[in-house]
Amino acid sequence: MSLKSPPKKSNWSWRSKAFRGLVYQVIAAAVIGLMVWFLASNTLYNMRVRGIQSGFDFLSQPAGFSIGESLFPFDSAESYWRAFGVGLSNTLRVAVAGIIFSTILGTLLGVGRFSRNALVRGLCSAYVECFRNIPVLLQLLMWYLVMTEVLPPIQDAWKVGPFFLSKGGVNFPIPVWEAGQAWAAVGLIAGVVFAWTYRLWALKRFEATGIAKSMFWVPVGLVVATGLLGWLLGGAPTVMNMPVKGEFSVEEGGALTPEFLAILLGLTVYTAAFVAEVVRSGIASVPAGQGEAAAALGLDRNLEIRLVMLPQALRVIIPPLTNQYLNLTKNSSLAVAIGYPDIVSIANTAMNQTGRAVECIAILMAVYLSISLLTSVLMNWYNARVAIKER
Repeated sequence: MSLKSPPKKSNWSWRSKAFRGLVYQVIAAAVIGLMVWFLASNTLYNMRVRGIQSGFDFLSQPAGFSIGESLFPFDSAESYWRAFGVGLSNTLRVAVAGIIFSTILGTLLGVGRFSRNALVRGLCSAYVECFRNIPVLLQLLMWYLVMTEVLPPIQDAWKVGPFFLSKGGVNFPIPVWEAGQAWAAVGLIAGVVFAWTYRLWALKRFEATGIAKSMFWVPVGLVVATGLLGWLLGGAPTVMNMPVKGEFSVEEGGALTPEFLAILLGLTVYTAAFVAEVVRSGIASVPAGQGEAAAALGLDRNLEIRLVMLPQALRVIIPPLTNQYLNLTKNSSLAVAIGYPDIVSIANTAMNQTGRAVECIAILMAVYLSISLLTSVLMNWYNARVAIKER
């Protein structure tokens, strides 16, 4: 007697779990699309009834206002879309610099929480508890008041070497770009590549032999040496655009405005407190036996943290660290409170002049969504790269 195999379920049968799931997803997508269409059409209809103009055609019109701070020249006769570009560049300028500085400061504070020196531990703990419990807006206002009230006027600017510090911000020398400067730039880029290659080699050698190599001074030396070599090959150019204190202002050189310094310091100091807690929790998640094993191998405390504890803690650190990066980027929108011309400030001005509130808010949403998604993609890639591979 032969046994018959059970009849196969058709992929297009309602009894198929995959088919039912596909149908439910199509229905859900259709309902969401219908809701979006209804809201959009209803909004456009109500705007037409009330005589409110709509559309993004205003982006090609002259902006009619100037921007006090930008990375590239902007004139009031230029279009709104270029003004939004200036605002976006100012936002990215603060966000990228803030992420770098808050990561460095927060990592040092988080590692300092495990110091065997009671004073260092206490100072790091006090920093975290102080700055993470004060609203970020108040901190931004505090730093702005320091920049505009505590510092001396421009006429009496403090001079520290070639730098000037006053209520007008920080003025500093910048190199005058010449053909020889290109060689120095090539040397620095080559130094970064050599330093990265050296770090990878040193890590592999440490994993294979247990012999620790310098992971900081040698890479820094490579970058400095190759940059100096490129500078020498380019003829050792020394022409600098030096700031000079005039009667009413500091002229020439480069400058950082008090608004930029206030938003950068505020976001860095605030976010670093949260980054420190993320780093501390990540290191604390590593089993204590790992530290004991590192000590048994003869590694000192610094090598133990840098080569044993932190690499294992990254799998715990990176996901919440991504959230802090996203929070910093979105908190940069508070710069409008101290007059820094980020994209929110530009959108507010454009909204008041054109009345295109929906369009300006849509642009802001699209910008912050794009920046956040890009940050998440990069951090997820790095998280997958450093994840511990299971055997």
